[in-house]
Amino acid sequence: MCQLMDTATTTASMQNDCETESGNKTNWSSSFWSWWPSWRPTSMSLLKTAESKILACIQNDIWARFVTLPNQDRIWTLSVTNKAAPKPAEQASKTPLVMVHGFGGGVGLWIRNLDALSRSRTVHAFDLLGFGRSSRPHFPSDAAKAEEQFVNSVEQWRQSVGVENMVLLGHSLGGYLATSYAIQHPSRVSHLILVDPWGFPERAKPTTNESQGTEVVKRPTLPRWAKAIVTVVSLFNPLAVIRAAGPWGPGLVNRFRPDFKRKFEDLFDDNTMTEYIYHCNAQNPSGEVGFRAMSETLGWAKRPMLQRVHLLPPSMPVTMFYGAQSWMDSSSGDRVAEIRGQAHTRVLLIDHASHHVYADEPEEFNRMVEKICKSVD
Repeated sequence: MCQLMDTATTTASMQNDCETESGNKTNWSSSFWSWWPSWRPTSMSLLKTAESKILACIQNDIWARFVTLPNQDRIWTLSVTNKAAPKPAEQASKTPLVMVHGFGGGVGLWIRNLDALSRSRTVHAFDLLGFGRSSRPHFPSDAAKAEEQFVNSVEQWRQSVGVENMVLLGHSLGGYLATSYAIQHPSRVSHLILVDPWGFPERAKPTTNESQGTEVVKRPTLPRWAKAIVTVVSLFNPLAVIRAAGPWGPGLVNRFRPDFKRKFEDLFDDNTMTEYIYHCNAQNPSGEVGFRAMSETLGWAKRPMLQRVHLLPPSMPVTMFYGAQSWMDSSSGDRVAEIRGQAHTRVLLIDHASHHVYADEPEEFNRMVEKICKSVD
């Protein structure tokens, strides 16, 4: 089990960690959910506490801080380096790996990967704008504008941190946004790694069953927890049910996402991970508002990325990982390879892994990502 973090490593970087959200822009929905905060047993302070328990597992040097953007939004950021590296200067000169989490996630979900992937280079991970501990501003209801707000925040983050080039890795929603970023800022991306990315396929058109005259739409089978979310997404923000559940919210997360506890049970013998997920998503909605603007349902994007992958530079290497047992359809990856050509696009299936490839098969995932990074420099 993990021990408490070395205060010399992390406390100093968190001294200016202001937990108030008064500086964030709010919308009507945010105001509504803040009417009765005691109904939801959560706060940014509790999220910080849950995250700290997770980050205590990291053995390498970690610099945790808020990166302030020009508009004063703040992006919660981790930078991890190998304190035992024989040649620190050589490590610093290598292209850093930047990791972008998926919908409803945060930096804590990379706990099985940060140490291994920072052996030879710096690894940056951040909470997307509107998620985790980052600022929670208003997002527009227009899909293109919401996507642009996410992507602009990533570029402003890059400029603020001083990263010139990166190996850019995105999971699920993070994969969609990473691809959009790479299209708009190709000179900054040395290799694009997409892990079970969301939002690539076009919504299937109904096909007629001639024998019965009925329409059938084929799509991947969603797991039970995803189906439960789909039932409310058309009327509310995707995670509204967690907030509406009030004091029963943490139990709801445990009930519908017991897999998160199992994936990390060798690190934590309690509900640390599910508590982290709860506190990430029980705060006032922001990033999920942006996500809802970009999606028709949780399975489909209003602006499918398959319609735009041809805009990636042909020479940009792209590697796509899919869990062999994921509900995401890996055929989208095959279609990307067809569109871009096989020379610079690879699609890999990870055995025994579901949607959260990085947590289901961390050793194989880390090995493959490290191999990609070494191919860059």
